[in-house]
Amino acid sequence: MGTQIVWFRRDLRVRDQPALAAAAAAGDVLPVFVVDPAFDDAGAARTAAIRTALAGLHAATDGALVVRSGRPEQVIPALVDETGADAVHVSGESTPGGRRRDALVEAALGVPLVATGSPYAVSPGRVRKGDGSPFRVFSPFARAWLEHGWRAPAELPADIRWARGVESEPLPEPPATSAELSWASEEGALERWAAFLDGPIDDYDEHRDRPDLDGTSRLSIALKLGAVHPRTLLADLDRVAPRRGRAAQRSLKRFQTELAWREFYADVLWHHPRSASSDLVQQLRGIAYDEPGELFDAWCEGRTGFPFVDAGMRQLLAEGWMHNRVRMVTASFLCKDLHVWWPYGARHFQAHLADGDVASNSHGWQWTAGTGTDAAPYFRVFNPVLQGQKFDPDGDYVRRWVPELAHIPGAAVHEPWKAAEGYAHGYTPRILDHAAERREALDRLAGVQR
Repeated sequence: MGTQIVWFRRDLRVRDQPALAAAAAAGDVLPVFVVDPAFDDAGAARTAAIRTALAGLHAATDGALVVRSGRPEQVIPALVDETGADAVHVSGESTPGGRRRDALVEAALGVPLVATGSPYAVSPGRVRKGDGSPFRVFSPFARAWLEHGWRAPAELPADIRWARGVESEPLPEPPATSAELSWASEEGALERWAAFLDGPIDDYDEHRDRPDLDGTSRLSIALKLGAVHPRTLLADLDRVAPRRGRAAQRSLKRFQTELAWREFYADVLWHHPRSASSDLVQQLRGIAYDEPGELFDAWCEGRTGFPFVDAGMRQLLAEGWMHNRVRMVTASFLCKDLHVWWPYGARHFQAHLADGDVASNSHGWQWTAGTGTDAAPYFRVFNPVLQGQKFDPDGDYVRRWVPELAHIPGAAVHEPWKAAEGYAHGYTPRILDHAAERREALDRLAGVQR
């Protein structure tokens, strides 16, 4: 039973870690993380989140974690030669970039690259229609996903023998950021989940669309990094459901559905890797778009003059996170009001989100843009004022992120142009007429359909 390398990537945890369990059953375990040059594009918030999770993994492996910098296809084979390892264990990868990376590493290795498990409850590609074809609509996918089911969380081996004596670089220091990252590590994520499951989740169905409330789990960062596995969350939902009332059980099912969306988007990307950066719906590729310019810059910086949009964009820059309802509204504003092709917005989000996940980000954008997995989506144009009034009814979310409007009370903050002193503290006037741009978006769609 020789040394087994466990190469951690999107699975920065030791609990419910099938690759770690497989390695521990085969010999001494050398835990490894490679600081890939590709991480240079991650942005400060996601880089800080990764390094927070790494610090937790270092502690969970009793200080055995080995950190090396460089290209994985060079670093991993070199470690195999250095340690005489029998195999390299990984969690299976499903993104186009991850699959290319793993193919390069496998080609350079002289020992097996053993993939066990994945970052998902059900590995992408496994849930299919009766005829074997993939799903492109969420609801039937979700039903089939539930019917398929998933394994119980993997047990943490009781007697892991950590390999010692291999030189490691120091843990990289996280960059300065104001992002909330306390739950980016395994311990932090499990503590956050336990607290959320202990009560707040009972109101999830009612509060999940309210950015002014702390009504979501905020575990998207931990799921992105693999600090917690979705099977762990699903198992806990099943465990607590019998003890909850009917309304709370609706919330538990809603949370399960949101996890299914993450699995669905990963499945779509598995089958359609080009959808990471181009439209999934072929027939809408002829829509006319405007090139990003000064108005795009105003959107990026939260200076559109529409308070709900600007609050979201400023939260993104400050925290590396944005509430999902606000993600949809800000995305709609870019695609339907500014008429900018969604990949420009997706790249901006990916650069700043701590939870930036290619599948969820790209396909969430396409859902809003109307070029992705929805059946008749392009007609959906979010009104940024009405959305703010509905989901931030007291204006607290806007006042938190747009201090120029802190003096406007209540829901009036969503329409500063109607307040006598609305622009007294330097807030930006509206950069466009939403009603006119909505008509323009639909006219452009009609031009494609003729």
